[in-house]
Amino acid sequence: ISTHSVSGVSSSSKYFQTSRRVYKGLKDFGREFIDQELFNQSLDDWILENYGVDQVTGEQPFLKPPFLTDELRKLDLALEGVLFQQLFRMPCSPLASKSVKEDGYHALEDFLHVIVNGLWRTFWRKSGPLPFSLSCFHHPGSKFYAVEKAISRGRLEELRGLALISKNGNNLKVHWNQVVELVLFRQNILSGNELKLSVSTICEALFYGVHILISRCLSKSRTISDDSVFIMVFDSKFGAVIKLGGDLSKLELNTGDPYQSVAHWIKCHAEVLLSSVETIWNRLGNANWGDLGTLQVLLAAFYSIVQCNGPPRKSISSLASAHSLRLQKRRIECSLTENEHAKIPYQQDGYQNGEIVELDHSDNPLVKNTSHLKLRQGEILLLEDQQQGQKSFQIQESFIGGNYFLYGAVSLDYPTQLLTLYVGAHPSRLEPSWEDMSLWYQVQRQTKVLNILKHQGVSSKYLPEVIASGRILHPGPCKKQSPSGRCDHPWCGTPILVTLPVGEPLSYIVARDGPFSSDDALRCCRDCLVALRSAATASVQHGDISPENIIRVFNMQGTRHKVLYIPVSWGRAVLEDRDSPAINLQFSSSHALQHGKLCPASDAESLVYLLFFVTGGRMHPQDSIESALQWREKSWATRSIQQHLGEVSPLLKAFSDYVDSLCGTPYPVDYDIWVKRLNRAVDGSGSADRGKMIEEVAMTLRLENVAESSGTSGGGT
Repeated sequence: ISTHSVSGVSSSSKYFQTSRRVYKGLKDFGREFIDQELFNQSLDDWILENYGVDQVTGEQPFLKPPFLTDELRKLDLALEGVLFQQLFRMPCSPLASKSVKEDGYHALEDFLHVIVNGLWRTFWRKSGPLPFSLSCFHHPGSKFYAVEKAISRGRLEELRGLALISKNGNNLKVHWNQVVELVLFRQNILSGNELKLSVSTICEALFYGVHILISRCLSKSRTISDDSVFIMVFDSKFGAVIKLGGDLSKLELNTGDPYQSVAHWIKCHAEVLLSSVETIWNRLGNANWGDLGTLQVLLAAFYSIVQCNGPPRKSISSLASAHSLRLQKRRIECSLTENEHAKIPYQQDGYQNGEIVELDHSDNPLVKNTSHLKLRQGEILLLEDQQQGQKSFQIQESFIGGNYFLYGAVSLDYPTQLLTLYVGAHPSRLEPSWEDMSLWYQVQRQTKVLNILKHQGVSSKYLPEVIASGRILHPGPCKKQSPSGRCDHPWCGTPILVTLPVGEPLSYIVARDGPFSSDDALRCCRDCLVALRSAATASVQHGDISPENIIRVFNMQGTRHKVLYIPVSWGRAVLEDRDSPAINLQFSSSHALQHGKLCPASDAESLVYLLFFVTGGRMHPQDSIESALQWREKSWATRSIQQHLGEVSPLLKAFSDYVDSLCGTPYPVDYDIWVKRLNRAVDGSGSADRGKMIEEVAMTLRLENVAESSGTSGGGT
């Protein structure tokens, strides 16, 4: 969810510290704020001034919609193929009889259940119990009832609507702070004959919205974000969405009139967003799924669930991206693509339908003036894998980084899983261009390294996984003489590597979000060490640890908010003594800069430089190997790296001391003991255990028989 979107959930809820006095004051305030009519009188003039179309400009002057059109359109694409089926029909009779109202509540309950269940199964979990329930209510602070129970007790006329409730374990008692979103159900929500909400409808929605925000602030658990709430309003035909948000710490509690106080807070400190009024049910009582009205309701429910349960496992964007795949398949079904081998579509402007022409490669914008295959979003790439046969991928996004071409793509067989696709250089161009040699390392060499790890049984969620590798099948006829040969087409034989997972490089994350926290730095160190340990079992060293080559991946199969840090770009890995690592003036180890080779601790040393960088350490640009070595020698001698990491975490300081004692020596890194210690820190050990852990590290450094002199600073620890 974009934090820049007006409808997205804010990155941090505006909690304020509530002392006992403030807590009691807010609780008493909520008890006094019970008369909706008095509240309406305090706010209706302001709503009349700020809601509706200005007669002069024709625009809405203040109250804006909660959703952007692009958001609704993207949700519409993401929900293609998702079945929403309302079984109870909404009664359309104008008579407000008891039976009609009962049927209306049954239809509304069914409508909301279908929405919540469909969203949860699509974006969060396909199986398991639904963590929500639907209950009806009479007034703010009232008990919640099931619709059937309220009807059987004869309290139907008192009902004001339904609430989506977050289940609280086995506790059957429901409190107002568990309300995820509120739904008001009225006989008529319109203002006269105009297609807009009446003032009384808006006031009632804001009245309940304030009560929900106060209840969330008074909650001890605060499982739901307390800075905004969505309220939906319906009658038997129309519906709209209202969003109320704001910082309740700016609400004046000591005034004698709570209604004027809330009205002032709404006018000056809150954000009120109103959607357009749209038709929800047609004349037969069926919901207009896919229309603007239901899409607004769906998106409001989606954001409400995010507030309660955190980000979904599948994003709206990732599911919406599959629309182009379905569109492509539909075109194939309709025989719109006649050339079976032309899987990369290109446009032929200027030709009449049915005209037979000779294609010239120079006319193709993908080939013109370039020897590299440059792909665009939406294009289909056909890959010939020697082990898996032909596989098709569609380009979703493009990242041009350094000297290699990197894309986000999806397999046509599994369109919901985003993959990383590397495009290499044509084999005939590897000698004259250093750029093409870099592509060779990223594709052919990395394919070799990852396959070696795979064949030796090295498997870890902290290592990239090869999904497919092979050569591209280019458009048009291929004149190669053998399966391993090449024709004169400029793309023939171009290597492709497809890997999993996809993530953001640390260099981009730091530039965008700033330095890492202590927890993130510890997790990054732990994850990278696990990956290096796994590779070391196959006698493989990465050789190019840098912020560009470590990605952050959200672990969709793990616990909520858990992320993984994964080393990628294994093309410069060292498999044997004659292999040369990459030379990076900022992050390469001292031994690599001096000798062009790795020592056993080189990757760990590069990891220390990376941790120094991502936690805000100052790394000046280096213009030569000599200046890079001087910076390393000075930094280790003055212990500036250890001091900086010590401010982030004592465990990272101890790890940097340990690495300093190994740099330039033949002693291997004891990955097991450091992964064990970092696991205890990352997975939530107590402060006492953490202190004991640091003592163990210091004891180990004193007792271990390591080299007395550091390979970088000339002194031990």
